[in-house]
Amino acid sequence: MSATQPLNQRLQAERTAVENLYRAFSDKNPDLLDLAVTQDWDDIPLAPGQGPGPEGFKPLLAGFIAAFPDINITVHDMLQEPGKIAVRAEITGTHQGEFMGIAPTGRRISVRLHEFHLLNGERVTTTWHMEDWFAMFQQIGQFPTP
Repeated sequence: MSATQPLNQRLQAERTAVENLYRAFSDKNPDLLDLAVTQDWDDIPLAPGQGPGPEGFKPLLAGFIAAFPDINITVHDMLQEPGKIAVRAEITGTHQGEFMGIAPTGRRISVRLHEFHLLNGERVTTTWHMEDWFAMFQQIGQFPTP
């Protein structure tokens, strides 16, 4: 076994965890979160009404899938070092179900996504994320009421 093999294994395991996080959306399978994040995963910032950890995110993910049944996340860039992964991606889908109180419009969306993940060698422990929600609401032609 070479000296770099354990590092390569760690990098691959961490990359797989992050890929599983995005596959949970694209594959419409919230249970993939269990392969992606730790039970005490810190998702920063939490969405309105989101609880902690993967169990707190699963209802939110199910809501996305219901509102955008063809939701897909395409990763454009993934930069990695041991314990850290940065992602530039795009969320696409068609607004076919209620989302944040907005009735379906049938409009396509494309939302930029930037995330930084901390990992423990196997799963994501912390995620800082920024999505361009303003652009998404412009694309569907409505904003949620406060």
